[in-house]
Amino acid sequence: AQLREYVAIISAMYQDNPFHNFEHAGHVITSTAKLLSRITAPDIMPTDSENDSVDKQLPDHAYGITSDPLTQFACIFAALVHDVDHPGVPNSQLIKEKASIAIVYKDKSVAEQNSVDLAWDLLMGEGFTDLRRCIYQTDSEFKRFRQLVVNAIMATDIMDKDLKEFRNSRWERAFSGNQEEHSDEAANRKATIVIEHLIQASDVAH
Repeated sequence: AQLREYVAIISAMYQDNPFHNFEHAGHVITSTAKLLSRITAPDIMPTDSENDSVDKQLPDHAYGITSDPLTQFACIFAALVHDVDHPGVPNSQLIKEKASIAIVYKDKSVAEQNSVDLAWDLLMGEGFTDLRRCIYQTDSEFKRFRQLVVNAIMATDIMDKDLKEFRNSRWERAFSGNQEEHSDEAANRKATIVIEHLIQASDVAH
């Protein structure tokens, strides 16, 4: 019931824009769910006798995404809220016009940061205690959920040059072949990149 209420309130917080509206959020959710379901290891083609060993390898090849419900929920949650209260114009225009939210967020990922703050403040409200308890139960899970959501939403800002350069350098570091393939740090970095690209693709999918 609290999840339904949260979605209903979020839907009302979307502005009636031609594109960045709640219908768009629905499209992004659908695409995100579809892409999450398609994360596989295509280079592994098991025979019947190899199924057990392949099942054990899949989490490594998917960087833990397919075996982590919290990560999957965070992706869907981010898709739901990523354009909350979007004014319908690019960040560059908000900055040019010196809009109040551009000033608040110091001309950096203005619409995205605004969406994060509004959605998060709502989730932290008294009416969603049980919902939060279903999402995370430890401080570690709370922090990981927060980080996943923020990273995913910020990834939808594809026009910020500094963010683009940072993502490119992280991609190079993760997939250059110089990293230890099975280290937790390397796997987490690769998972982050996969999630960012997944949400970016979903944002323009329809």
